[in-house]
Amino acid sequence: MIMPLFSIMIFIDMKAVLKKPSESFSPDQINVIDNFIKLLQTELVLSDDVYISFVENRDSSMTTGVRRPNNEILVLSGNRLLIDILRTLAHEWVHEYQYQKMGLKDDEPIQDIGGKEENMANALSGIMVKKFAKKHPKLESILYGE
Repeated sequence: MIMPLFSIMIFIDMKAVLKKPSESFSPDQINVIDNFIKLLQTELVLSDDVYISFVENRDSSMTTGVRRPNNEILVLSGNRLLIDILRTLAHEWVHEYQYQKMGLKDDEPIQDIGGKEENMANALSGIMVKKFAKKHPKLESILYGE
């Protein structure tokens, strides 16, 4: 299913195309997401385009997010705080980085719990969220929904 495009961010060598199925994000939240992606691209530079979709409900292939072949990232956005959505986005971005820059292949499964790729995604996503929140303290109410 093709989801409507709502924003395109162009970087030096790649673009992040953000898609979502509904109008669940406010303009302020979309701005935060755009700025968070800029941080991710600065810290974990991707060379190929990446397609990010926000979905209201999860399907059986994901928990809160999933990185799929063809540079696709799906992030569960329904009934979640923006800070949690960003952490999931960062986690899946790290997995995309592993495929684009570290030589992982789509036909080679990674260890889901406790594996080195999963642990790297867990650690770096937490770091990215903390860096972003520290850099933008005035966004606390948007990030935490207060």
